[in-house]
Amino acid sequence: MTKYVYLFREGDASMRDLLGGKGAGLAEMTRAGAPVPPGFTITTEACNAYSANGALPAGLWEQVLEGVADIERQTGRRFGDSSEPLLLSVRSGAKFSMPGMMDTVLNLGLNPGTLAGLAALTGDERFAADAYRRFTQLYGKIVLGVPGERFESRLDALKARGNRQDTDLSADELRTLTGEFQGVIREHAAIEFPEDPHEQLRNAVIAVFRSWNGRRAVDYRRLNKISDTLGTAVNVQAMVFGNLGPTSATGVAFSRNPATGEAKLYGEYLINAQGEDVVAGVRTPRPLADLQAEMPDVYAQFAAIANQLERHYTDMQDMEFTVERGRLYMLQTRTGKRTGAAAVKVAVDLANEGVIDRATAVQRVEPAALDQLFHPAIDPVARAQAHVLTRGLPASPGAATGQVVLDPDTAEQMARGGTPVILVRTETAPEDFHGMVAAQAVLTARGGMTSHAAVVARGMGKPCVAGAGDIRVDLEAGLFAVNGSRIPAGAFITVDGTTGEVFEGHMPTTEPDPGPDVTTLMEWADAYRTVNVRTNADTPADAAVARRFGAEGIGLCRTEHMFFEGTRIDAVREMIVADTPEGRRHALAKIEEYQTADFAAIFRAMDGLPVTIRTLDPPLHEFLPHVDEEVVALAETLGVPAEKLRARIEGLREANPMLGFRGCRLGIIFPEITEMQARAIFNAASLCRRDGIDVRPEIMIPLVNTPEELRRQADIVRGCAAAAGFEGYSIGTMIEVPRAALVAGKIAGIAEFFSFGTNDLTQTAMGISRDDAAHFIPAYIEQKILADDPFQTLDQEGVGELIRIAVERGRAARPGMKMGICGEHGGDPASIEFCVRAGLSYVSCSPYRVPVARLAAAQAALEARERDR
Repeated sequence: MTKYVYLFREGDASMRDLLGGKGAGLAEMTRAGAPVPPGFTITTEACNAYSANGALPAGLWEQVLEGVADIERQTGRRFGDSSEPLLLSVRSGAKFSMPGMMDTVLNLGLNPGTLAGLAALTGDERFAADAYRRFTQLYGKIVLGVPGERFESRLDALKARGNRQDTDLSADELRTLTGEFQGVIREHAAIEFPEDPHEQLRNAVIAVFRSWNGRRAVDYRRLNKISDTLGTAVNVQAMVFGNLGPTSATGVAFSRNPATGEAKLYGEYLINAQGEDVVAGVRTPRPLADLQAEMPDVYAQFAAIANQLERHYTDMQDMEFTVERGRLYMLQTRTGKRTGAAAVKVAVDLANEGVIDRATAVQRVEPAALDQLFHPAIDPVARAQAHVLTRGLPASPGAATGQVVLDPDTAEQMARGGTPVILVRTETAPEDFHGMVAAQAVLTARGGMTSHAAVVARGMGKPCVAGAGDIRVDLEAGLFAVNGSRIPAGAFITVDGTTGEVFEGHMPTTEPDPGPDVTTLMEWADAYRTVNVRTNADTPADAAVARRFGAEGIGLCRTEHMFFEGTRIDAVREMIVADTPEGRRHALAKIEEYQTADFAAIFRAMDGLPVTIRTLDPPLHEFLPHVDEEVVALAETLGVPAEKLRARIEGLREANPMLGFRGCRLGIIFPEITEMQARAIFNAASLCRRDGIDVRPEIMIPLVNTPEELRRQADIVRGCAAAAGFEGYSIGTMIEVPRAALVAGKIAGIAEFFSFGTNDLTQTAMGISRDDAAHFIPAYIEQKILADDPFQTLDQEGVGELIRIAVERGRAARPGMKMGICGEHGGDPASIEFCVRAGLSYVSCSPYRVPVARLAAAQAALEARERDR
């Protein structure tokens, strides 16, 4: 028969999969001699069996009764006995901590008979009556499904008579209240409150199993990417009571401060209370430091145990404890949740204290946690009082507050005057770039995590919430509508790109302060990395930020973003409407000077590091206006008839621009575009070299399908380099369509490096538009059709296989060929782990993701080292 029940003394810390984190922790504390009340754990396998069949598995209940009998022997009390009653707690406990997401029942085993016995045993009628009130309330809510407000409203009404605390209620009042609670249960659940302790226990175990698939638990697992198949364990334990008067207490504590990482006990406690009082906020708890004065012996014992547990588990611990009439009991220990700043400090401190080694310290910090350290955050006090207007995708981290603007020109104008603005658009396009630069943050109604708004905002380190589908932008009315509210232009809103929330009004933010521990951790991480980390940067400012964060070059410089600055867009538009190569060259000559200066500034910022510059990629129609008033104004500026311009715009319109006239196709049909950009690159590089700058340009041709496309573009680039007398550059291509991956061996005969553009490679391989994916990808993840959004985390089975093929065939043709990734996946830890396994040379990501990528790359290398042992 399957063993479903393990006594605490039978388990240990290695059994987290079977006993859950809490059960394994209780078992390990028991083995270490800590003062743990006796109990047992029902395994996660039992939960999964119940979830699959809707009934307790055969043999489980008999094992539960044997476990109860063991508790009875250890305590000298009997479950259901009216003279010396044993009461139990029933708590959830999954493998990974899910605080507050599942259910707990305390004081189980009470009925009128055991209530009298408890009062006699403790000599405290009020305590016994309070325990029965608590049990009835919890059992009614957790097991019988009665809304908690039905109980809380009656308790609050009773306390309101005389403005009292729950501890001020008399035994008679508590007994009366319990009777009212049982009446509520009778009315709502249509049953009598059960008096059989064994029935209570059975139903409580089932309730905890059910809570594994409760809404809040499922949502938590989705957010934290925890598997639904793990199940929860159930911990059944003898009750100890923190509400037995002034020498009793209950509390929650951390061995270090979970907000800052400071090496000091941190927590809260309540005198004469039970555990849920601390968590539920029934009374205001006191700081743990006060316990040292109030119960010095208990505090000293707890501090010693906390230190012992931290050393034993080699990590910060989250502990629950109860003091019953001066005697300390440990009810839980688990690895403590912590902020990003605390995670870094704790890891570095534990390594410096010799508790863990540096490799372990590097592996202890979640790479995504570093995002908290480099971006502003909403003041937590203000957040608690704020009104959430809507939620979207957390497309770019950080928080900002400002006045609503609905168009990029107004954003630029108001920002010049010193007004902080939030750009709100249905979706952004390249022509919105100047407004995005001016704005404090960006909010869009449509688009996903790799939409134009998301990619550009991340590159600039600006907060962005994308795909907030409840928003309707009304340009004519000058407002946006959301969930019944109408927010006019000029009104203040606050955007949190870390959580995806949008708040009404102006909210204070706190500035980031990474501190010296981050520098230390990054130095340790770099010692283990096997791939380089570059950045996607289009401006000297972006390049400087990325270099400060440790970028080892630029993996993607998008030249088209430079076209939108100042009046350059007019020259670009002149080039697009020109009818002849001469006309296009005339317009391009106006741009070349700007491009040369831009490239020179980037080369200077990246002195001594490689800079990969992608030639023009987007379709030409993206540079043209689409509103008729703007078309007429542009026609006047260019000196061409409006009808001719309208016809040109219509002629550039495509049914599917993503697969249309873009990338290397532009340079082949209009070679003068590639010529201008190549001249600008090499003239800038020559100028910098004369000034002593170590320039390492890499020219990357986008959207290549065939070797011949690359050959023709490479010939133009080489001709321009020869004309400039420049040597010491390389030419490569982006692998972003499946065919290029499959013929990578032939393309490698020309290309000196590959860079995988995984945004487009994902689109073309999976047949999904990244700008429209938000309509169905969340549902696909919810229904488990997809494990992750493929534009956030690389699809390793499909898109990853194309990358593996290209790596193998490319390096077979050109041994040692440099290969990297420059899509947004370059900043995703799970995707970086794949890149390490696939043998890529570098990953490239937005500047503010560089520290995340450095840490993730180190962790991937350490995991690979472990696998190879």
